[in-house]
Amino acid sequence: MPSALSPSVKSLASALLLLPAVSLLPGSALAQIQGPSCRGTLLQLNVRESGESRTDRFRFNLRIEAEAATSAEALAQLRDRLASLREALEPLVMGRLVIPAPRTYATAGSQPSQGYRASTSITGTVGSSNYDTLIQRAGGLPGVRLQGMTSLPSSEGQDRLQERLLERALERGRRQAERTAAALGLQRVALLRIDQRSHSSVRPSAMAVSATPRFRPEEAPQPNGSLSLSLDYCLN
Repeated sequence: MPSALSPSVKSLASALLLLPAVSLLPGSALAQIQGPSCRGTLLQLNVRESGESRTDRFRFNLRIEAEAATSAEALAQLRDRLASLREALEPLVMGRLVIPAPRTYATAGSQPSQGYRASTSITGTVGSSNYDTLIQRAGGLPGVRLQGMTSLPSSEGQDRLQERLLERALERGRRQAERTAAALGLQRVALLRIDQRSHSSVRPSAMAVSATPRFRPEEAPQPNGSLSLSLDYCLN
């Protein structure tokens, strides 16, 4: 004899029966099942494009060192040099300066009589208009060495570069697919799938600090971006 159901349970059961069926397959599996199929020859291509973007600003990295007979004296000298460097750079930089804690170590071995060295670094960003001024000011201070300048693009410039690279990659893939189809005696080319793997990178420009020559930001290496596409074509 069937068990009696409460009115609330009956209502819930009726509502569940009226719901549409829901697939428990992951979205990627559904995409593969429902994706376009090729009734001809499947051609898979990997295309990579790279290019340069206009430089908008520069990230610099400076090393500061001081040397004295004792660790305390080396740290005191380093503090004075860092204060002078900070005063020279702060009017030029964009945003804040990053300065890690200093470290000290014995020079020429571990003999205390041979002195101690203290060092740290300072990192920041400078606009193109202050590029040469920063190098000149840093090069005129004792114990300061430029470890590198990195060209940085603007976000707008980087977006434009990625758009250009995408257009070029798709055009190259299309041309290669058409050439392959012609070689096989086929007429139609259809793009089935695009898998984009892109990254943007900046190329550092290492140079020695000198107080005499003029450094021109337009001569620095420009930011370099790249984009990779995996393309599937159907040829028939």
